[in-house]
Amino acid sequence: MDRILLFVKENIRLLLGGVVVIFAIVIVMTLILNGKKSTRVTVNDQKFNVTVAKTDKEQQVGLSNRKQLSKNQGMLFIFKDPDYYSFWMKDMKFPIDIIYISGDKVVTVIENAKPPSSSNENLAIYQPEEKSDKVLEVNAGAANKYKVKKGTTIKIENL
Repeated sequence: MDRILLFVKENIRLLLGGVVVIFAIVIVMTLILNGKKSTRVTVNDQKFNVTVAKTDKEQQVGLSNRKQLSKNQGMLFIFKDPDYYSFWMKDMKFPIDIIYISGDKVVTVIENAKPPSSSNENLAIYQPEEKSDKVLEVNAGAANKYKVKKGTTIKIENL
């Protein structure tokens, strides 16, 4: 026990310095993690916190196999080039609205796209009327509730 006390006494500055460094690292990491803001899409003053699907894999999976989507949540698909991107409801468990966007304007709204009732059901293919470079998926009924229609301006923050 005396050896431990002697070690602490002789190395107190080093030990305190180590504690200060560890404390500083914890503070910096907390600030970094809390400072990362989620992507938000605003439509007619309604804000949606969204998961962004940028990669091919993320876009293929989309909202499939999720049981639900929380209120004012969504998924935003970002494409490199504008095109006629097709969507379907494979492995979906709940209905959604599919909002096609070109630049910052809505070009097509698909309301209440329903999930398949069985795995054998032929799946509907949804496409926009015009080329789009983004697609927003939200809970069914949101487009009607927040008056989203062709020409509506979309604002995206923290992309």
